[in-house]
Amino acid sequence: MPQPKKGPRLASSPAHEKLMLANMATSLFRNEQITTTLPRAKRLQPLADRLITFAKGGTLADRRRVMRLIRDKSVVHKLFTSIADRMEGREGGYTRIVKISPRIGDNAPMAVISLVTSDNPKNASLKEAETAMRLAEEAAAIGEEKPMEAAGEAVKEESVEEAEEKSEAEAKEEEGKGEEER
Repeated sequence: MPQPKKGPRLASSPAHEKLMLANMATSLFRNEQITTTLPRAKRLQPLADRLITFAKGGTLADRRRVMRLIRDKSVVHKLFTSIADRMEGREGGYTRIVKISPRIGDNAPMAVISLVTSDNPKNASLKEAETAMRLAEEAAAIGEEKPMEAAGEAVKEESVEEAEEKSEAEAKEEEGKGEEER
């Protein structure tokens, strides 16, 4: 009998565990979020991330490799088209595990595993900052001060590009004044 390489098995045999993980991965890609026990979610996460990495490759060999585990062709098509396109900017961390309250019957620790939907954590924070800047500029134009709660309480700061543009505009004005005096 094969010996487990790391930790106890989730099911009675390695074959059953492999089938269970394949079914959970299929459900994850079909619904983009599933609720399961915490140990199962932790075992599913690296498998799902690896399958998404193959889907980003997009070759026929990658598709056949994914089809070994996920037998539903419609789910594989969704994985290779929509999910892989959304994850194109990311270099890993395609899934997220969020712990939720324990199961009522047996008090088992539960978790929600879902696909990460934002493009990039950096891009998400930049979008919040840009939104805050835009709201602050609109408020200044109106002459009112609006609370910045909707923009994630970002602080208004000049970006490097805006500062350069202002300094160039001031330099041009000074040149214009110097020419008028001559």
